[in-house]
Amino acid sequence: MAASYGAAAAVVRGNCHEGKPQFQSFNGLRSAVVTSSSNSFLLSKRLSVFPSISAPSSIIRAVSAPVKHETATEHKRSKVEIIKEHSNFIRYPLNEELETDAPNINESATQLIKFHGSYQQYNREERGTRSYSFMLRTKNPCGKVSNRLYLVMDDLADQFGIGTLRLTTRQTFQLHGVLKKDLKTVMSRIIQNMGSTLGACGDLNRNVLAPAAPFARKDYLFAQETAENIAALLTPQSGFYYDMWVDGERIMSAEPPEVVKARNDNSHGTNFPDSPEPIYGTQFLPRKFKIAVTVPTDNSVDLFTNDIGVVVVSNDDGEPQGFNLYVGGGMGRTHRVDSTFPHLAEPLGYVPKEDILYAVKAIVVTQRENGRRDDRKYSRMKYLLSSWGIEKFRNVVESYYGRKFEPCRELPEWEFKSYLGWHDQGDGALFCGLHVDSGRVKGTMKRTLRDIIEKYNLNVRITPNQNIILCGIRRAWKRPITTALAQGGLLQPRFVDPLNLTAMACPAFPLCPLAITEAERGIPDVLKRVRATFEKVGLKYNESVVIRITGCPNGCARPYMAEIGFVGDGANSYQIWLGGTPNQTSLARVFMEKVKLHDFEKVLEPLFYNWKRKRQSKESFGGFTNRLGFEKLKEMVDKWEGVPETTTRYNLKLFSDKETYEAIEGLARVQDKTAHQLAIEVIRNFVSSQQNGKSE
Repeated sequence: MAASYGAAAAVVRGNCHEGKPQFQSFNGLRSAVVTSSSNSFLLSKRLSVFPSISAPSSIIRAVSAPVKHETATEHKRSKVEIIKEHSNFIRYPLNEELETDAPNINESATQLIKFHGSYQQYNREERGTRSYSFMLRTKNPCGKVSNRLYLVMDDLADQFGIGTLRLTTRQTFQLHGVLKKDLKTVMSRIIQNMGSTLGACGDLNRNVLAPAAPFARKDYLFAQETAENIAALLTPQSGFYYDMWVDGERIMSAEPPEVVKARNDNSHGTNFPDSPEPIYGTQFLPRKFKIAVTVPTDNSVDLFTNDIGVVVVSNDDGEPQGFNLYVGGGMGRTHRVDSTFPHLAEPLGYVPKEDILYAVKAIVVTQRENGRRDDRKYSRMKYLLSSWGIEKFRNVVESYYGRKFEPCRELPEWEFKSYLGWHDQGDGALFCGLHVDSGRVKGTMKRTLRDIIEKYNLNVRITPNQNIILCGIRRAWKRPITTALAQGGLLQPRFVDPLNLTAMACPAFPLCPLAITEAERGIPDVLKRVRATFEKVGLKYNESVVIRITGCPNGCARPYMAEIGFVGDGANSYQIWLGGTPNQTSLARVFMEKVKLHDFEKVLEPLFYNWKRKRQSKESFGGFTNRLGFEKLKEMVDKWEGVPETTTRYNLKLFSDKETYEAIEGLARVQDKTAHQLAIEVIRNFVSSQQNGKSE
């Protein structure tokens, strides 16, 4: 069902005052550069405003948007909506604020710079005058990073940042600590080296995820190509990013013709005609929007946490035929506000492969037209879906898509795939996946990675689990690269604690303004304590659970999909969420609130002990907690009196005499470990080295 259009464009002419937009108090959308009150027209909030470049005096053309669908509702708008509307497409007042000598920017500019891929931050642990800096986030569809861009980001971290790079849960870099005076230099360097931060933050489509593994398989290649095309389709078109950072010069590769065609298509009333932002208009989206593309079985992308999940469906010969679509995932919530919640994406339908861009666009437009703009707590698409239900949502999307969705195709079970270690790409080359604790690349590790990537001219990929993959490695290079990685502290996965391999944390303190408590800085100690508790109750070293920690309820490290999610809930206290599964297909639920950091063992010890004793064959911890239910689990915690002594007797067999034990204990204290932990590590490493020697 195609939507009809409203009145023809209205043209408003006004005078410029040194090129600066002038605004009166808000009475609906006004011309972004009109200064004369006699020329100020009261316009609908749905009109798009932009300066024409064809005349010496500024011409503001306000173009009618598509007529609202019958489902659209009007609400009072939030302050951010007004800022966006008055910004001349995300330019003003950021352009002026960047020219001042102040180390920070004002509130409106702080909102706008997010669309450019940056957040203003300050060190919350400093007292007195605030030390402002900016975090930059890149946009890397599929996590792809060229050799050239990696080396540039590595340089920028040292020259203008805090000396570290951070790999994010959406396959991008974060560069912390950039000063305002250096922003343009850093941004322009990234752009000139074929990188981008455009849309990495803000109310628009964020980085599009896809499996990072560089397999030369039709389905993987098609998933990655689709992710890149979706990212291009939903990239802002009005040029504000290039105007701000490279003086209007557009440094970008040519778009595939199918992307241009889908963006320009308006046969079903999706576009703002004659607007510089045909999909976004002046208001962009109500909130951030997240998309992931993958292939059957591969849930490395946490598919169901995204606003749109896209799954390649192939025929028996491995040829991609179309896509299953899932909608409405999202993690953010607010503590003790039950009307906010994490949500798993639901099946929407199947589309043939040639229709994917049109279907994605229809979903985005449905959210653009109907998502709430009055209260940002409820602006994600999951709340629209929850309010409407999937049937009504599907009907509205179909009106913008122009046809009915087919039923989703049946798929095999999902698995979490980390792609750590060495693998064949399928084209004669190898790739190597490397674990990076909390995604923080620093120190010796950072220097080692740079040396290897530079020496062998390697491209890299960032994974949704904050790890990094070195791509296109010749077989002759495997041995020297393995040696160099080990010397730099980048261990093969068999030498990394299994708990660490699946753990994630958000940055939290000291820079995140939303953090309530620690996450990235606290997770190493938490994982050590969990490992010690495992040993205490008799769980083996190769046992693991998925643990994720965030400093606030916004859920940046996706804790609500973890088997154990720790969510900051006060000074040194956390909510404990249980019930996620290792393949990230089940939503966790809050088990306990305001558990103090030092009391974690009081909760985890009885749960782990009973998991070991009462689980079914190969039952995961998340599966165990779901099967037993929270009532029984809480009873276990309440009645817990400690691990029976017989469970830990085997620990004594490691040491033949007191002198050996005391020597190991002294070394262990230096490494913040128990004597038993250190002894087990020494034995495992020795056995592994012996096995490696035989195999080679």
